[in-house]
Amino acid sequence: MKLARRRILHLTAGAAALAMPRLARAQAYPTQAYPTRPVRIVIGFPAASATDITARLIADPLSERLGQQVIVDDRPGAGSNIGTEVVVRAPPDGYTLLAVTVTNAVNETLYKDLTFDFVRDVAPVIGTFRSPHVMVVNPAVPAQTLAEFITYAKANPGKIDYASPGYGTAPNMTAELFKIMAGVDLVHVPYRGSYLPDLLAGRVQVLFAPIVMLIDHIKGGKLRALAVTGATRSDALPNVPTVAESVPGYEVYVWHGIGAPKDTPADVIARLNGAINAVLADPKMKARFAELGGTALGGSPAEFAQFIAAEVDKWGKVVRAANLKPE
Repeated sequence: MKLARRRILHLTAGAAALAMPRLARAQAYPTQAYPTRPVRIVIGFPAASATDITARLIADPLSERLGQQVIVDDRPGAGSNIGTEVVVRAPPDGYTLLAVTVTNAVNETLYKDLTFDFVRDVAPVIGTFRSPHVMVVNPAVPAQTLAEFITYAKANPGKIDYASPGYGTAPNMTAELFKIMAGVDLVHVPYRGSYLPDLLAGRVQVLFAPIVMLIDHIKGGKLRALAVTGATRSDALPNVPTVAESVPGYEVYVWHGIGAPKDTPADVIARLNGAINAVLADPKMKARFAELGGTALGGSPAEFAQFIAAEVDKWGKVVRAANLKPE
């Protein structure tokens, strides 16, 4: 796709530019001196959200490696756009960072009137974490497998409700892609608060959400897991098949990373990237991520740029195909 190619060229060009020597900025922000004061990671979601949890896991060991405190600052609202704008408007000095998520990639297409452009205004630093969702149903749903659910849904179009925390969120987008690829008609029920009570009571029937959030309910028999959304089965739920085993080509991960304001100096980006890569390589961090049902990412800013470009293109197609609008 031409759009995907333009996105990749734009992001990788930006990452390449960051890698070029910039003497003036190197003198102003020399790698060996940065940071000289606390660093803030802005989260566009509430405390205890998946984005908040993964950022806090990284913050303490990153503080040790940088020699300065790394503070997590939750700025929820407007589908993470409030927190993103805080970072976009911050000085490009490496002291205000953004906890980037799949929602940022979705918002690039979903919102038409933003005062910033995520791809243009946020410099990729590093991907940190990715995890599949798990698709669960209330036990009252008469389907024991995903194939049975698809058959049941096709026989009952528009009569099965799925929950999400709102338009453009990862659970919403994961379900919409499933609807398109499986050819089923499910009704979206967005929630501003917790949707679990209604799911457990059977007032809504289906949910796509992080494994760590639902695993106790699954093991306790309160919810039935039909599939995980990754390319392979999850170690956390080894007996649960992937969606792709019934819907070939389906693959969705929730992912997180770190970004910085555009024009952040190359040596600051490199310092952060190296420190976070070291944090992610620690066996204790890998084990903790595994407990959350996911894996560490890591890599270079250019690799993260290419990853983001592919995600923006992928979810842009889903937003347009499903005719999604922000709340």
